[in-house]
Amino acid sequence: MKKPHVIIGKQQIILAGMTLILGLAVYINYVAAQTAPELEATEVIAGGTSIAYGDTQSVGGSAPDHAAYFAQARIDRTQSRDEAIETLSMIINGGDSTSEEQTVATENAVAMSKLIEAESKIENLIIAAGFEDCVVYLDGEKANIVVKSDGLTAQQAAQIKSILLNEVDVKNENIRIFDVN
Repeated sequence: MKKPHVIIGKQQIILAGMTLILGLAVYINYVAAQTAPELEATEVIAGGTSIAYGDTQSVGGSAPDHAAYFAQARIDRTQSRDEAIETLSMIINGGDSTSEEQTVATENAVAMSKLIEAESKIENLIIAAGFEDCVVYLDGEKANIVVKSDGLTAQQAAQIKSILLNEVDVKNENIRIFDVN
């Protein structure tokens, strides 16, 4: 009868060590979870009313003017796009840029003009769907939409998302919808 030969090599030692470390981590996690302090409820705001997540409370001063917000957001977006277009124009018309740089700048300018057109179209469609005002920010991969609303329902958010996806191709996880009341 032959004796079984057990060979203990580097791989077996590393595997045993990693198993030991994993077991130790699970034990420490279990002990830490058992001794963690209980979470306490937050106090009620002075005046006896509680504020749910997502609600706001004015802290001195007047309420913000949301019409001015949307107007300023459009101005800021236009200014940043104008600066980008000016930079691309300088590259395209500049004498020291290569033909490859000019081609890339031209492609970027075309893509930017398509984004500007899509933003405008989506904004108009959202307003036509019954929302008071909105601003859309597109960058090719992400879409951020700010809508004036007294709280969006799931159906309204789905309607906005549908309008967006009919106009541009953006992944679901890259769409963010914000409501401002």
